[in-house]
Amino acid sequence: MTGILLVNLGTPASPRVADVRRYLREFLGDPRVIDLPAPARWLFLHLLILPFRPRRSAAAYAQVWLPGGSPLLVHGRALQAALAAELGAGSSVELAMRYGAPSIGAGLARLAGAGVERIVALPLFPQFSEAATGSARARIQEEWERLPSAPPLEIRGDFFSDRGFLEAWAAVAAPVLASFRPDHVLMSYHGLPERQLRAADPSGTHCLSSPRCCDAPGALRRPCYRAQCFATTRALAPLLGLGSAAHSLSFQSRLGRTPWIGPHTDRVLPELAARGVRRLAVVCPSFVADCLETLEEIGIRARDQWRALGGEELRLIPSLNAHPAWVRAVRGILQREPDRR
Repeated sequence: MTGILLVNLGTPASPRVADVRRYLREFLGDPRVIDLPAPARWLFLHLLILPFRPRRSAAAYAQVWLPGGSPLLVHGRALQAALAAELGAGSSVELAMRYGAPSIGAGLARLAGAGVERIVALPLFPQFSEAATGSARARIQEEWERLPSAPPLEIRGDFFSDRGFLEAWAAVAAPVLASFRPDHVLMSYHGLPERQLRAADPSGTHCLSSPRCCDAPGALRRPCYRAQCFATTRALAPLLGLGSAAHSLSFQSRLGRTPWIGPHTDRVLPELAARGVRRLAVVCPSFVADCLETLEEIGIRARDQWRALGGEELRLIPSLNAHPAWVRAVRGILQREPDRR
């Protein structure tokens, strides 16, 4: 029997301030997420983030919290159940979070206790970044090494250009776009600090060297998060029947005052409104499940910003969640050759 471990980012236990603070302390305390020297990271976290952000984040979580828990957890559980049904009796499927519960260690222990012959772990991040994929892979490896008599482990890599992943997005988005009939489609990805992008460039000369660096030959030969986001957009647009003028790309979820990769979603919206776009659809292809960043940041705050700019309507396209096309795609990703990065 094969054990499957699906790993997403994480969630607080509740929208209460204390639980959100506990979650943020673990999440933002990760040196791969806030990649500053330890003293600077401690000062940033304990003087600038934890005294203020938990209350604001708790209020945001409260707006999207579901009866079964956070959206990320609820949709993750649904994907876990659907994938287990898709794979059948020969597999055991567990869901884990890099931060918070259910933990990676607990998930691996449950799989080992079920007597699986091997474990295949899938970090649910389409585009590779050290802050998300790298951190998840490292924790999976650490927890696996702690298991007594651990079964063999395989960890799958990024899937930004996987055909099943792209077709799943088309299956989810196309019907919404057909009924909504937007003037423009914005593909909004989670952002990263520019320094993290440059750190992933071994040459030190390519990343962010020009506005078109992510379209240059060889941009995808290294694990460049921004280049992978551009590649996802280029591959997904024709599946949705979108010409070059009908869609654009942006990055959301900035934190702090250091430069983050752009263009920034909240700054692109005024530009689109000034161009005469009235009906805007937003797709978030760096997320495979609806969460705070999609439902609150885009579905509420960006929608309110759009209306204040004079836009008629902003429609958030639902994420992949547990759509049958995505379940099939996950099965395909799990069955491909293991990542050797």
